[in-house]
Amino acid sequence: MPEVAAPVPGTTTIAVRGSSPYDVVVGEGLGDRVLPMLGADVRRVAVLFPDGLRALAEPVVAALEGAGLRVLELPLPEGEDAKTATVAVAAWDALGEAGFTRSDAVVTVGGGATTDMGGFIAATWLRGVPVVHVPTTLLGMVDAAVGGKTGMNTAAGKNLVGSFHEPAGVVCDLATLRTLPRDELVSGLGEVVKCGFIADPEILRLVESDPEGAADPASPVLAELVRRSVQVKVDVVVGDLRETAGFAGAGGHPGREALNYGHTMAHAIERAEGYTMRHGEAVAIGMVFVAELARRAGRLDDATVDRHAATLAAVGLPTGYDGADPATLQAAMKVDKKSRGDQLRFVVLDALATPRILAGPAEADLLAADAAMRGGAR
Repeated sequence: MPEVAAPVPGTTTIAVRGSSPYDVVVGEGLGDRVLPMLGADVRRVAVLFPDGLRALAEPVVAALEGAGLRVLELPLPEGEDAKTATVAVAAWDALGEAGFTRSDAVVTVGGGATTDMGGFIAATWLRGVPVVHVPTTLLGMVDAAVGGKTGMNTAAGKNLVGSFHEPAGVVCDLATLRTLPRDELVSGLGEVVKCGFIADPEILRLVESDPEGAADPASPVLAELVRRSVQVKVDVVVGDLRETAGFAGAGGHPGREALNYGHTMAHAIERAEGYTMRHGEAVAIGMVFVAELARRAGRLDDATVDRHAATLAAVGLPTGYDGADPATLQAAMKVDKKSRGDQLRFVVLDALATPRILAGPAEADLLAADAAMRGGAR
């Protein structure tokens, strides 16, 4: 196998150090980075990609085949439709028919749903084979591809079946962002802004000072936002890979659970909307909801609460929702992964970049936050 290529100008390598170290490479012109990450023993590689992104997967397939590897192409349904048990079984059957062993590997090319599902398939085939992620969306780069969480959806909710399976590497080629529809790119900014609120206020400053640059795939502002957001996730994940730190209680940093800021309501909305709403849009709404919940609970100051809607709106993200009724959303939130028994638990902010857990909020506060969320619908 070839040695690791020399750094490309403007390329950043973020080291993820832990029990299974790997690198996240961010830059442009990174087509040669996948092969070295797979390891010297791999002979067969399954490349998973949404059927509509075959053109983006073809260069990866060609590079692997050019290095003498046997490639199994496994196109997936688009978006959340890929994250079903039926798709998983079909992929496992294909890997079995092709004779994949533990020394073989998986490569994913696509957005967050592809990395979630491709990672899950890699994690469960023979109890785990290596996987390299090549995220092609902003959401995939700053969230789904990094950290080792994999999962699929069920009728009960989103990502309720899954495992932790760290990748062998992640290649974020920023050039692929230029292929995205603007709405899809803007949606990914929901996760970027989240990183600013929970850990890195410089992200918020960059977005607020140049919202157009933040949503421009060719802008150095967006490149810096990707690097900073990946670093936030890496820093949190290294300290709490399996999301256990948050069990300690509300007194300290909730560990990896902090990355779920806004997600409890977001997942409830996604389920209520039949997974037709973009994830980043739902997260934006969920952050507005939980900021208001923190204000009502006496945890967060007015200026920081109001900053949520202002920053999100500046880049074109939604700041309210008036769809499913409060009872429906609360029922969905009770099967969220962060819930304990019948008690709702939310990641909130006690101050900017100070995430904490709010367990069992008062019903009156939940309803007031829900009303504020509906008031922000547009």
